[in-house]
Amino acid sequence: MPHRKTALRLAAPVAVLALALTACGGGDDESDTGADAKSPATAEASPSPSEAASGGDLAEGESATGKVAEDPGEVTFDVVAQKVDVGTEAEAAKTVADAADAKGKVLATAYLKYTHKSGPALTENSDVHDGATVFADGQRGGVLIGASEDAAGCEDPYDVESWKQGESHVFCETYVIPSGASSVEVHWSEEDGDPYIWKFAQK
Repeated sequence: MPHRKTALRLAAPVAVLALALTACGGGDDESDTGADAKSPATAEASPSPSEAASGGDLAEGESATGKVAEDPGEVTFDVVAQKVDVGTEAEAAKTVADAADAKGKVLATAYLKYTHKSGPALTENSDVHDGATVFADGQRGGVLIGASEDAAGCEDPYDVESWKQGESHVFCETYVIPSGASSVEVHWSEEDGDPYIWKFAQK
């Protein structure tokens, strides 16, 4: 699986808003239309006995287990969203390349802990963090490339090139979300799987 962020990361010396904020509305698949929309048959189909269902709501601190196609082979990870740090509009304006993009927005940084549970040891970058996204009040935020590497407690996934069974790493995802959101959700999913969802209420 190719890294979805590598090219943008290498090209961006400062944080870049990679998703247009006006195009981030809607939930997961419910708002899709055209060829990518679920057909009625697909939506109603249940997994076969040999195909375990994935995804669903999880409590804070509860971990999900999923498989990721890595090089040199498939790896099973335990994944847990530890917390979400939500900043201020002023912080968002200073972070994005164009301050106008941050009007009425704040930064939400999700901390996810990934533990190599089984499978071959990795000797290059992992794709496990590619399945993580942040939603606010049911709408996907706009991802910021290069904004999480300097956050305290966050590791740069592109610096982790040796990963053995039993080892854990914390990778972070920073998204731009509307200020005043009442709920922030962290989603993580296997490739082509339904998302696991951790909800963090905002005061």
